[in-house]
Amino acid sequence: MGFRSKSYSVQVIENSVVHADEPWNDHWLPFTNLDLLVPPFDVGSFFCYKKPSHGSFLTIIDTLKTSLSRTLALYYPLAGEILWNAAAGENQIHCNNRGVHFIEAVADVQLKELNLYNPDDSIEAKLIPKKLHGVLAIQVTMFPCGGMVLGCMFDHRAADGCSANMFISSWADMARSGTPSMLPSFRRSIFNPRSPTSYSSSINDVFALYEPTPIPNNEENHDGGDPLFVNRIFYIEGEQLNRLQLLASESGSRRSKLEAFTSFLWKIVALSLEESGNHNQLCRVAVAVDGRSRLSQGDGEEKEKLTTSHFGNVLSMPYGEKRSHELMEMSLSNVATEVHEFLHTATGKDHFLDLIDWVEERRSMPLISKAFADGETAVMVSSGQRFQIMDKMDFGWGKVAFGSCHVPSARKDCYVMTLPSPTNKEDWVVYMHLPMIHMNYIEAHAGQVFTPMNVDYLGL
Repeated sequence: MGFRSKSYSVQVIENSVVHADEPWNDHWLPFTNLDLLVPPFDVGSFFCYKKPSHGSFLTIIDTLKTSLSRTLALYYPLAGEILWNAAAGENQIHCNNRGVHFIEAVADVQLKELNLYNPDDSIEAKLIPKKLHGVLAIQVTMFPCGGMVLGCMFDHRAADGCSANMFISSWADMARSGTPSMLPSFRRSIFNPRSPTSYSSSINDVFALYEPTPIPNNEENHDGGDPLFVNRIFYIEGEQLNRLQLLASESGSRRSKLEAFTSFLWKIVALSLEESGNHNQLCRVAVAVDGRSRLSQGDGEEKEKLTTSHFGNVLSMPYGEKRSHELMEMSLSNVATEVHEFLHTATGKDHFLDLIDWVEERRSMPLISKAFADGETAVMVSSGQRFQIMDKMDFGWGKVAFGSCHVPSARKDCYVMTLPSPTNKEDWVVYMHLPMIHMNYIEAHAGQVFTPMNVDYLGL
């Protein structure tokens, strides 16, 4: 299976700003306490579509812009910008309908020739826009074959992955039928702290005050001139996932595929540290846990609807840490037990209620996941399986052929997201943003699990 990789260029043919449809109301929207756990950074996503059965490029662009304007009337914070609100004494989202930067472009390569395995080469700075202002930027790129790529860049402070996908699904609904399947909720009261605040001391094990850590000079460059961090996309077949799950469950307790995958990745990174001479280093793995369903437990159907449809960040990031040599010696099932135990601390309603109260007492201070607080090796794992939205992102000209998240290569933290395969529900697509040294080790020693992503898997 060879790579269909080809250097190509993208020409921007139109820059415009899409505003929310009338009516809209100029106002400030404060961040919730859970939003304040997210540092300021942008995260992208892109979606590939085969040639539509009908409609010209101009017709498609017109449909996208018109439906985007109507969708922004519902998701009005995305048409605003994050600014300092002097009256409140904090950064908030100014819902001022500044609008969303919308780029129209054309590529000089066939869609099937994209090197999806190496998004640094084929996606970044070509198919995903830089967000120069506001909360959201969008780029639509047409290919000579008639295929299309829709790229988005969000400010993570305003939206987590669940919210971003909720917006894109609603946009597709509006383009296709005019009626969104879900209306977003911006009601802040459902995340109000308790009075008086009360929380378990265990929250101090998950989040901390942010204090910048200087990066040693010898880590700023990588020999060979390669960037320190790289992006890659892999394909994992269901047979390999089942094998990992069996190995992770050997202790007698059945582990989920995500627990098994996380354990395998944690162990692989530890082995990479050991081989590179970083003996017995601290090695951490964190897992993003969504709190929407957990926060509404036992509070009735109305609360459940509000938390499910909440637009913003509702995440905790529990983590585990071990010395790399210890992980190297542990069986996968023992590592999976460690993963299961630290995940269990953040899967209840009380954890998220405590987290809201903990932030309330530190609301004016910058906060960070403790896993990433001191510069030790740490990998964040997020499960895109829970979104299950690929089938819902039909704008009227067909379902998504392929989609992935994307972290700008300048980001200096490790991030991995598992995604459902668009063609086989048993398989996974895995996006990775890791230092080159770890990526090289994974490809050299775990190639039986991680197959470089190829358009042959998608039938493009």
